[in-house]
Amino acid sequence: MEQNRKEDIMEEVAAEADESRAEQVMDEAIKQQAEESSEEAEEQEQPEDAEEAQPDGDADQEETDSKRKGFFGKKKKDKKDQQIEELTDRVQRQMAEFDNFRKRSEKEKASMYEIGAKSVIEKILPTIDNFERGFAGLTKEQKEDPFVDGMEKVYRQMMAALEAIGVTPIEALGKEFDPNFHNAVMHVEDEEAGENIVVEEFQKGYLYRDSVVRHSMVKVAN
Repeated sequence: MEQNRKEDIMEEVAAEADESRAEQVMDEAIKQQAEESSEEAEEQEQPEDAEEAQPDGDADQEETDSKRKGFFGKKKKDKKDQQIEELTDRVQRQMAEFDNFRKRSEKEKASMYEIGAKSVIEKILPTIDNFERGFAGLTKEQKEDPFVDGMEKVYRQMMAALEAIGVTPIEALGKEFDPNFHNAVMHVEDEEAGENIVVEEFQKGYLYRDSVVRHSMVKVAN
């Protein structure tokens, strides 16, 4: 009986030892699993740390940009940008100078054309004067002569050609004297005429467009 009691006690002790051993093994397994989980968590947190470190790179970039800036917070220009700006400014200046040269050349060309046209017109006007003097001295019978009629047609053709290029006679007789268009060679007192009025025209004046080719030679009253 006593022997059986000892065997039961031994079995209970063995069972308790087995349970204790099992609990120890389980604790070790739980501890190992916890360590592995902790390592995985650290690995996952590492990229976040790298991301958090990124602003340091931005700070370095900002520091580099700040070094490139000069006074008043203006960013310093690279040598290449400065060269581009200088070349652009030079090209723009040359284009402006060329445009001014072109306009000046066109103006001079127009002026030379006008001077040349005036010179030719001045040489033609004495011929026109002779035609008019000749017609003024003809009698009524002479005007009916075919030769005179032919000369009158030539005269009208010449006047039409001059008018086509912009030549027009200056109105003088009965107009107020204007030194810009008239050349007074005589003065007379005439109660019937108004003050400073042209009463006689000795030589007709002409305009080429808006400029005077020849002033009218006139007599002015009062």
